[in-house]
Amino acid sequence: MQVYEAIVRGLESAGVDTAFGGNGENIASLALALEKSRKIRPIMTRHEQAASFMACGYAMYTGRLGVCFATVGPGAFNLFSGLAVALSDSYPVLALTGFVSLDWRGHGAVNDTSGQGRTPDSQTMFAATTKKSFLLTDIADTCDVLEQAVNTALEGRPGPVHIHVPQNLTHRGETVDNYHDVRLDVAPVRPDPERVQTIAGVLADALREGRRIVLLAGFGTIRSHAEAAVQRFVERFQISVVTTLDGKGVIPETHPLAAGVFSESGHASAWKAFREADVVLAIGNSLNQHATFGLREDLFDGKTLIQVNIDAGEMGKHYRPAHALVSDARLAVEALGVALERMSAPVGPVEVLGRDHETRHVPHLPGAIHPGRLAQAIGRMLPEDAVLLADAGAHLAWLGYYVDLEQGQNFRKTGTFGPMSAHVNGAIGVKLAQPHRTVVVGCGDGCYSMAGFELMTAVENDVPVIWVIFNDDEYKLVKLYQIATYGESGLVEFKNPDFAMYAKACGADGYHVETLDEFEAAFRAALTSNRPTVIDVKITRWALPHYSTSPEGVVSGMWEALEDRLRVGGRAAQ
Repeated sequence: MQVYEAIVRGLESAGVDTAFGGNGENIASLALALEKSRKIRPIMTRHEQAASFMACGYAMYTGRLGVCFATVGPGAFNLFSGLAVALSDSYPVLALTGFVSLDWRGHGAVNDTSGQGRTPDSQTMFAATTKKSFLLTDIADTCDVLEQAVNTALEGRPGPVHIHVPQNLTHRGETVDNYHDVRLDVAPVRPDPERVQTIAGVLADALREGRRIVLLAGFGTIRSHAEAAVQRFVERFQISVVTTLDGKGVIPETHPLAAGVFSESGHASAWKAFREADVVLAIGNSLNQHATFGLREDLFDGKTLIQVNIDAGEMGKHYRPAHALVSDARLAVEALGVALERMSAPVGPVEVLGRDHETRHVPHLPGAIHPGRLAQAIGRMLPEDAVLLADAGAHLAWLGYYVDLEQGQNFRKTGTFGPMSAHVNGAIGVKLAQPHRTVVVGCGDGCYSMAGFELMTAVENDVPVIWVIFNDDEYKLVKLYQIATYGESGLVEFKNPDFAMYAKACGADGYHVETLDEFEAAFRAALTSNRPTVIDVKITRWALPHYSTSPEGVVSGMWEALEDRLRVGGRAAQ
């Protein structure tokens, strides 16, 4: 076989059924090998960055290997944003890219990224954005390198890997004569039994002494499919649950033990549950900025922090836990449940303030649709087993706050790396990986404008994603930050096209709506059409998302911000 024929066949043997990429002369033979594959569906994107985001979406809830590919040089470099997302958010992704012929390195070849002769060094760049990057120099190593790459992507804390394939290995006469299938050897990350016993003892003591425990759930609980295990655990021991934005829905958000989202744009009930807790059991959570009110130093003062994470490198990264357990989230919860059952007597029901009725009220504003009401409508109409994705922007705060997920539904923001437009494109990968699920993207008009041309990819491949655009003709979060920090704003407003007409021009369904009734009618039609659909929703500029820089609440956050400003002003005056 030729080199890319061997790689494609190896990917087939590993269970890959979809690959996302862009074309180019350097990887022309990869395109031919994919065209001939009967098991892998190639999705050719308009831009390679979209391919990397789609590969992330494909892996997001399945844990299966997402594959993206690009030609040498500029095409390959367009994959970096998606690989950075996969690295920070634990998605197993394989990137395949071309590379200049080895004997041409540094000699002035087009698209040379060997790092020689004043050329960019793609080996260093891909190494910095993946768990491991490989340069294939001997065609006889093809299957071994592919096997190592796939296992590296899937093992431990999942993440991206990359393979450079030099063009000279694609020439006629160059063949792989020692092909073998990819042998998967990925062991689950199991919890250490002694640490499980120790942590169970700490939890048992807390229950016996009447000290409050709160479980802080992150995306790791969703990624490992720990939902059922978490619900059994908290119901048995009557432990309240708060989640990060990415942990939303680990148990139904209408569950009596669900206290809400714990973040700057989260719920007062979650802040209250956390504030009153003596023990915090953080599972599948890296304790990053949005989950800790800006890496707040005093967040865990007076509390016992127990951290469960699949990656030992996350332990003590910013907050030193009293107890740490390196494990897959589901396996950890199951093991802790068994151990704690032996130590704990029956636990009486606890009362959890859950639904924030007084703070979730949406004020009536004249003019366009209030984004809070729009988020409520999306949540109310979201089908069972649906996926709701949010890109970076104010719409994320509205959706995270006002949508209550039921069992089987998922919500995801664009993680720690947090690029705009990642989910505008990534949604296509989610839908192709799980075609039975409804996939809805809540995105800002700025996000959609960056990457909405991939609607053509959805139309061409018949991928019925629903994009709901929160349209207010400005970068809302940037504007709010400018005003709060500098007292003025600039360069944050822009003019949008008619997104609905654009969608129709692409062959998709498009709706422009200005009232809530119009939105509900359009959304209802989109849910039943089984077609790619764009709903352009005109929202008011006057609404401000629920936000606090303090876990003590909005008022405390405002006072802290004012105090900081006065301190800075005082130093400047001196």
